[in-house]
Amino acid sequence: MSVVRHFISESLKKAEISEFLRDEFERAGYGGVDVTKTPLGTHVVVYAMRPGIIIGRGGETIKRLAEVLEKNFDLPNPQISVAEIEVPELNAFVVASQVASALKRGVHYRRSGYWAINRVMEAGALGVEVIVSGKLRSERSRYEKFRAGYLPKSGQPSIKYLRKAELHVQLKPGILGVKVRIMPPDAEFPDKMQVRETAQIQEEEEVKPSETKPEEKEEPKETEDSKETEK
Repeated sequence: MSVVRHFISESLKKAEISEFLRDEFERAGYGGVDVTKTPLGTHVVVYAMRPGIIIGRGGETIKRLAEVLEKNFDLPNPQISVAEIEVPELNAFVVASQVASALKRGVHYRRSGYWAINRVMEAGALGVEVIVSGKLRSERSRYEKFRAGYLPKSGQPSIKYLRKAELHVQLKPGILGVKVRIMPPDAEFPDKMQVRETAQIQEEEEVKPSETKPEEKEEPKETEDSKETEK
């Protein structure tokens, strides 16, 4: 297998795992997954708002999840750990699921979109974008974009810091897509300039140089020997 096919297959497997966990633990507030291969097996980190639902009583749910990942997704010796999401408003999966659930309840897409970007910006994000696409008002498909703050879409900062999520929701007119992009507050940009506040400079008293008189040169005293030579 070539290197390109290897990375493509690994990305597809991670996407399938993420979709499975999202459907399985929707009540737990699923917020993403990280899959890392180690010499002892595979380390899987699941992010959720309520980790207790994923762990279960005595760890029964997480043990069953490890068996499913090893059997259905060919993960060797999966070691699962659950991490709690500290700020749900800065997690793209959580925000996208909230918008999708609001659309299921019949909330207007504009109201849900503006509600989402306001909450994300209040949490301290540098920028956010929510895109709702599908049959919004007529039989013809279209999309509506809601954006706030600073959100670069190219370059190293977008690759390194940008958090993305995409969900689909089934409604009577058809399937609607929800895309969320969030730039966290700890992102660093190469073109960002910091303006420091200058402290008030206290006026220093001018010290005048002391006037000194030029030293008077002492005239040589006449001695008896010098008088005798003059004679």
